Amino acid sequence: MVAARDMSVGEVARRSGVAVSTLHFYEAQGLIRSRRSEGNQRRFAREILRRVAIIKVAQRLGVPLAKIGEALQALPRDGAPTAADWRALSAAWRGELDDRIARLTRLRDELDGCIGCGCLTAPDCPLRNPDDVRSREGPGPRLLDPL
Repeated sequence: MVAARDMSVGEVARRSGVAVSTLHFYEAQGLIRSRRSEGNQRRFAREILRRVAIIKVAQRLGVPLAKIGEALQALPRDGAPTAADWRALSAAWRGELDDRIARLTRLRDELDGCIGCGCLTAPDCPLRNPDDVRSREGPGPRLLDPL
């Protein structure tokens, strides 16, 4: 029997502001899980709202879904995580977020000096790529330390 406090996928979507299809995707990726009712409908414990919120915040911070999944594996599968659980999750991401902030700051500072200036031939230009030597490294930006 499904507990009275469980929610349907539609209720979770309304409460979390996340589309039903996104919840299905999160479940397929192992980020969240549901139980099935006697009528084979998905039912989620209310604690899922916190997990969905953490997933969305982490995505906004640029944390890849694979890393989010790894972090969520450390949380209890049943029941609400404790404050210590959340602190551990936060600590696990702190170094990566600090690195991302440093790279974004450096990117911002480098872009301030070169966007629109037309200096691509100047030796100190961060976008300079004489003879297209960076093409051997593969597609996409290489000189501005991509995130």
